[in-house]
Amino acid sequence: MDISHFPAILCLMSNLELSTFLLNWYDANGRNLPWRVKGGAHPDPYAVLVSEFMLQQTTVKTVLGYFEKFMHRFPTVESLAAADEEEVYRYWQGLGYYTRARSLHATAKIIVSEFNGRFPDNRTDVLRLKGIGPYTVASFLALAFNRPETVIDGNVIRIICRLYYLTQPFEEIKPLIAEKAAALTSHTRPADYASAIMDLGATVCTPKNPQCLLCPWQTFCQSKGLPELENIPARISTEKKGKHGSVCLVRNHEDGIFIRKRTEKGLLSGLYEFPWTDSGIIFPKLNPQNTGQSVSHIFTHIKLTLDIYTLNAENIPLDGKFVPTSGLENYPFSTLMKKVWKKNCR
Repeated sequence: MDISHFPAILCLMSNLELSTFLLNWYDANGRNLPWRVKGGAHPDPYAVLVSEFMLQQTTVKTVLGYFEKFMHRFPTVESLAAADEEEVYRYWQGLGYYTRARSLHATAKIIVSEFNGRFPDNRTDVLRLKGIGPYTVASFLALAFNRPETVIDGNVIRIICRLYYLTQPFEEIKPLIAEKAAALTSHTRPADYASAIMDLGATVCTPKNPQCLLCPWQTFCQSKGLPELENIPARISTEKKGKHGSVCLVRNHEDGIFIRKRTEKGLLSGLYEFPWTDSGIIFPKLNPQNTGQSVSHIFTHIKLTLDIYTLNAENIPLDGKFVPTSGLENYPFSTLMKKVWKKNCR
C-alpha cells in the first residue's frame, strides 16, 4: 500500500486534540435541531428518544416536519403511552418503517409502567426498551444524559474510514472502526461530540462531493485529495431483489372502497391497505380489470412493483370493510398504498 500521501502530522496529533478541533468546528457550524442543544444534554430525554426513532434510516430534513407535529400531539411520554396505536400511526404516515412507530409506542409504555415515567440513564436499562440497538442506545445516552458513548452510524463509519484511509469493505473492519471512533470520543463534552461528528458526516464529509476545504480535520485526513475518496468506505454491493404483484381497488354499489388492517408481521403490520399480493394477480377468479397503471416502492432489500386493478363487488374473500373514499384520511396507510391511491385518482 502506497503511504507516501499520508500526512505525517496525523501521527503527531493526539486523539484529544483531534476531538477539540471537531468540537470547535461544531460550536461555530453545528446545526440547530429541536432534539438537541449545544453545551450538554438535552433537558428533555423524551425529545431525544422520539428523534432517535424517527431518524433511523430517515434524513434530518424529512424528520423535522414530522417531529414538530408528533411532539405537539404527544408532548410527553405519558401522552404517547396512553395514545391509541392507530393514532400514533397516523402521525407517522410518510416516515415509513412503521415498526419504528410500534417500537416507540411500546417503549413509551415500558417507561411509564416499569420506570414510573423516568427515563433510564444506563446502557443495561435502555437496552430493555423496545427497538433500541447498539447505535440508538449510544446516541440516546450521549444526547440525553451526556454519557461518553461512542456513536457509530453511516456518517461516522465514512469519516473514520476516510480519516485513517481504511479501504477494506467496512463490513470486514467494523471492530477497527469502532476502536478508532471510541478513541476520538470526547469524555468532557460527549453530547456535543456525538452531534458534531454526525453533523460533519451529514454536511461536510458527505458520500458524494465532500467539502474537504470546510472540514476541521482536513489537515489530518489521510484520504483528502485522493481520486478514490468518494469510494471510501468500500462496501460489499447487494442488489435489491425485484418482486412484481398487483393491488386491487374494490368498490361496492355505494361507491365505498374496501380496506383491511394488516395483521401479518412485518414492516406494514397494523396499517391499513387495499388488497394486494407480491406475485401475480389478486382475486383472479373475480376477473378484476387492469387499469394499465402501476406503482413501485423500494423497501430495505426489495423493489416491489404493483399493477393496479379495479373491481366492483359487494364481498371479497378477505376480512376488512368498505369505507367512504372521503374518510380514507382517517386511516393510517403506508407510503406504498398512498402511491396506489394517488395514481388511481389521476
